Amino acid sequence: MNALQKPRFRKLSLSECAGAPILRNLWDRFDFSLLLTQSGMMKRSGTPFWLICFLYVVGLISNCSSVVQMADLAEKDAMLRVIFHPWKLAQYTKSRFFTTSFAWKTFGKKRVERLQQDEQTRLQEGDVVNLDDTHCTHPHAKQLPFLGWLIDHSTKTYAWAMNLVVLQAVLNNGLEYPLFYSVWHKPETKGEGLTKLELAMQMLLMLRESVTCRLWVAMDRWYLCKDFFTFLESQQLDWVTKAKRNTALFRKVIEPCTGRERYVPLTPVMLIREVFKTLTRQGASGLVSISIPNIYMKQPFTVTNRKGKQVTKQRFVQIAAVVAMRLKEDEQLVDSDTAETEKDESPATYRGAYLLISNRYDAPKEALQTYVKRWRIEVFFRTAKQELAFEKCHSDSEAHHHAHFELLFAAETLLAVALYELNKEKTSDDEGYTHGKMVRGLFHTRCQLRKRNHQGSQRIYVDFDTDV
Repeated sequence: MNALQKPRFRKLSLSECAGAPILRNLWDRFDFSLLLTQSGMMKRSGTPFWLICFLYVVGLISNCSSVVQMADLAEKDAMLRVIFHPWKLAQYTKSRFFTTSFAWKTFGKKRVERLQQDEQTRLQEGDVVNLDDTHCTHPHAKQLPFLGWLIDHSTKTYAWAMNLVVLQAVLNNGLEYPLFYSVWHKPETKGEGLTKLELAMQMLLMLRESVTCRLWVAMDRWYLCKDFFTFLESQQLDWVTKAKRNTALFRKVIEPCTGRERYVPLTPVMLIREVFKTLTRQGASGLVSISIPNIYMKQPFTVTNRKGKQVTKQRFVQIAAVVAMRLKEDEQLVDSDTAETEKDESPATYRGAYLLISNRYDAPKEALQTYVKRWRIEVFFRTAKQELAFEKCHSDSEAHHHAHFELLFAAETLLAVALYELNKEKTSDDEGYTHGKMVRGLFHTRCQLRKRNHQGSQRIYVDFDTDV
């Protein structure tokens, strides 16, 4: 009697990453392999470094939680076996590569410079740069030098995490992609190290090296700082943000008897109450707003006195003050890691209406539409955490984390261009694809591969089992 044996199944050439060739095409379009070479990347165990990085990007889009899963995906998926043939990307090859310190910030800078050379992705005058920060929790390690014991204001709990300050570009043509990031380290002694505002200034100066046109900067109320506003205006950057309850504002009035100018102090809540009834008459649904003229704010400037010393003085500067209701961010719970709990740091609000302020007093409508686009960076944070394995890098190497974030930004850039190409001909908001639907329908499509010889050369045929 013969012994029982395990059943033998025919190995099918099936793939769950049918969109990988499209991703590879976009990768070559923006010369990411060349940019990695210019950033000083080198081979690891004889494997081309760009293949390791490209597999990492595919793994992020596939929501792989570790390099082990990425290596298994490259070995089992038929489409990836064809793309990476004849190299075998083992787990130890990827681990050794990403734990090596490379100039990943240089790669991010070159990526942004390359995007400015493409007509479709170039930043032009009037485009928006969103500024915000978020947490990246690290649940499997404690007391690593690059982690901090930070509070998550959305859940009111503390966690070991990295705090990332992020810039995102939102173009007028509808395309949006991440620009730069910087990690803020919580200082052991208050006042030491770089602040989030200083990190934001550094990234904006990096952006200015490749973009010279006038841009908008949209940010939440945490970044309301007069010195920061002065820096933005010196770099030809227009700003817009929400006013806090303690923001000092003034109204310019002319005395009837003497004809002298006088600046009357006001609070943001007072301004909102003045126009609230008129605001509610504009409509029962949708975004409504009213611009209030002749509003000023004190801003610092530096002069040299008679003794030759630098002295900081204050002057009144006219700003745009727009009272708005039913903003997009008010419809959903904002996961803001910089939200303050103190009363004075809370936003100025009255019965659901808010006050937006901007340096562009001559364009209040543009300021409002710019702030509406600020919500896109919150959507990016949510998408990155849910669909791109943003918080799934649990390595204890800081170099690996920098590689993780830079390649995640590169992956989101490629996905953003693909999403723009899919949706650029839509005629309404109901048409087109969302980010998640595009990833599931275009890149995670099941297919079967067949190889045939045609006139002495091998051809690969791809059969899809769904309409794509």
